[in-house]
Amino acid sequence: MRLGVAPSGRRTAADAVRLAQRAETAGLHEVWVSEDYLERGAFAVAGAIAAVTETVRVGLGVVNPWTRHVALMAMEAHALDEVADGRSVLGLGASNARWMQEQLGIEFERPIGVLAEYSAALRTLLRGERLQQTLLGNEIDCALDASPPRDVPIVWGVKGPRALATGAEGADGLMLSVLSSAGYARWVRETYRPREITAYASFAIAPSTAEAREQLRAHTARYLGMHGASAITAQAGIDQELAAELQRRLRSGEPAAELVDDDCVGAVTISGTVEDAARGLLAMRDAGVDSLVVIDDGTAAPELLVDSLVAAAGEAGLLG
Repeated sequence: MRLGVAPSGRRTAADAVRLAQRAETAGLHEVWVSEDYLERGAFAVAGAIAAVTETVRVGLGVVNPWTRHVALMAMEAHALDEVADGRSVLGLGASNARWMQEQLGIEFERPIGVLAEYSAALRTLLRGERLQQTLLGNEIDCALDASPPRDVPIVWGVKGPRALATGAEGADGLMLSVLSSAGYARWVRETYRPREITAYASFAIAPSTAEAREQLRAHTARYLGMHGASAITAQAGIDQELAAELQRRLRSGEPAAELVDDDCVGAVTISGTVEDAARGLLAMRDAGVDSLVVIDDGTAAPELLVDSLVAAAGEAGLLG
C-alpha cells in the first residue's frame, strides 16, 4: 500500500509545496491536491509540487467537469504531467449543487452522466485525437496542440452506487471519501472490483488513544453528517439512526460532536497511539486499499503530520 498526504487548501500554496517536499524526503509515495471551493486552485499548486519533487506521484483529488471546459482540463492535465514527468494522476468528481449552482451559478444536472461523458472526451484529447461532440452545451471541434500525448491515469472520486459502478468500469481507479473505513473499502473492492482504490483518511496520533480521538471528534461529526445514512457509514458499523441525526444537525447548524464517542471516531479514522495507527494502516491495506492519503486540516505543523504518519507506517512495516 502506498502512503501519501494531501495538503489543506487552507494552507498557502507555498506551505503546501513545503509539506510535499517534506513528504518526499521522508519516503512517502504520493501527494494529492484537492480543490474545495473557494480555496487554492489545484493545478497551480500541483504544478509547483511537481516542479520541486522527483519521486512522489502528484494527484489531483478531485476536480470537476463544471468549472473547466474539457479542452482547458486537457491542456492543464497534459502540462502537469509533463512537469511531473509522468507522475501525475487526475482525480475527477461530480462535485455538488451547493458549490456549483448555489455559489458559482453553474447549472448542475445529470452529474454522473456528465462525469462519464466528460471523462471519455478528456481521454480523447489526451490521446492526441480530435474531439468532435457536444458537451455541456458546447459544440466542440478541437485537438490539443501538444505532443507527444500523455497517458494520464484518471480516477473517480465518487460515493453513490451508480457512480461507483460506472467509475469502477470506466476509470483507472476509485478515490474513496474522507472517513472511509476498512470495512467500506473492502465492500467497494468486493462489490465493484475497481482497478485500484485510493482512500482519503483522517489521521491523528497522540500519547493516548482518547487524546488523539478527541482531536478528531468535531471533524468526524461533521463528515459523518455529510455522509448520513449511507454505505460509507453502514459498512463502518455506524448506527444508521445516529448517522441520520448527525446529518440533520449538520444541515440545521446544530452542534453534534457530543454524539460521537471514541469508538465511533476510531471506526472511521486512523487515530490513537502510534500502535493504534499502525493497526489502522494495516487494516486498510488488508481491505484492498492501494493508496492511503492522509488529509491535512491546515492547523498542525507540516512536519508533525508527515512525521506522525511515518512513525505509524514504520511501526506497521509499510515504509522501506
